[in-house]
Amino acid sequence: MTISTRGAAKAPAVLVLEDGRAFRGRAYGAVGETFGEAVFSTGMTGYQETLTDPSYHRQVVVMTAPHVGNTGVNDEDPESKQIWVAGYVVRDPARVPSNWRSQRSLDEELASQGVVGISGIDTRALTRHLRERGAMRVGIFSGNALADEGMLLAKVRQAPEMNGADLSAEVATKETYVVPAIGTKKFTVAAIDLGIKGMTPHRMAERGIEVHVLPATATLEEVYAVRPDGVFFSNGPGDPSTADHPVSVMQGVLERRTPLFGICFGNQILGRALGFGTYKLKYGHRGINQPVQDRSTGKVEVTAHNHGFAVDAPLDKVSDTAYGRAEVSHVCLNDQVVEGLQLLDRPAFSVQYHPEAAAGPHDAAYLFDRFVSLMEGQRA
Repeated sequence: MTISTRGAAKAPAVLVLEDGRAFRGRAYGAVGETFGEAVFSTGMTGYQETLTDPSYHRQVVVMTAPHVGNTGVNDEDPESKQIWVAGYVVRDPARVPSNWRSQRSLDEELASQGVVGISGIDTRALTRHLRERGAMRVGIFSGNALADEGMLLAKVRQAPEMNGADLSAEVATKETYVVPAIGTKKFTVAAIDLGIKGMTPHRMAERGIEVHVLPATATLEEVYAVRPDGVFFSNGPGDPSTADHPVSVMQGVLERRTPLFGICFGNQILGRALGFGTYKLKYGHRGINQPVQDRSTGKVEVTAHNHGFAVDAPLDKVSDTAYGRAEVSHVCLNDQVVEGLQLLDRPAFSVQYHPEAAAGPHDAAYLFDRFVSLMEGQRA
């Protein structure tokens, strides 16, 4: 990636997909070039949380909502210490942010962190294209990076694909840190950081949990060195088929029958630990308006998603695994994709979506209470 932060508002820009389709617009954020997997997010709010979600590492995010940046940027809402998206695509960026919490514009924030973006293109047409053809590699070019489209297309096709990408260690913490319980401490949880969002340990801390956030490379011995009442596996980027180490650690946790909770990438890790396969979705689920049914209650929840891979587990039966019986607990109502797993003979469950849900919705917050209940039951 080559970048410059000068003159972005006036610079022409072009977005080139690996199948040859191109969209011309104006630079937004930094000027230069960037590459990644083109995906679209259907959320109308929460763009700051999306940008700073480590799960979006090496992805170019297309916003389906036409107006982006209206509330500016603040220092309270980020989910991590930096913007992780590889590039950003919007139709009509706000000219002037208007919100009492705003500290600077989104354009300024993207430029200061070197994130190359494009504005003024038909994001509806681009989204329809990705829905029909599937997520694919893409490049955004502006300023001195502009060239003949044939040359740009060749660059895009040389970029790495998401299939086979092992990315969690690139975004995870390098050192263990602790998020203290809020109020009286009730439990200790070891959280494996595969790309964890800041709101996740906060949701546990609200419930009296002291959270020890460990690197993605943590061993089973390091997990149990914190004497956990429960173990958590976080969200994260990349292809779950590459995550052999987290799968091995999770299997060790299942062997010890320690209460276990996983979200997003953690759900895919549980799927693999139980012997199920994973596969890449055509264009994935991203945004904060995805309908999911909790099959144990029949309740339909509006949920926050960010995943391009899914677990291949049977929806119509209970499966026998090395750790007892397992079943699909949640399913997406748009396409019947597996959105949750649970073991019936051990205290372990996971969901594919994001119950911490910053910036919302909060329909699935009860899942953290379910994790607490498992730890309470184990202690009793």
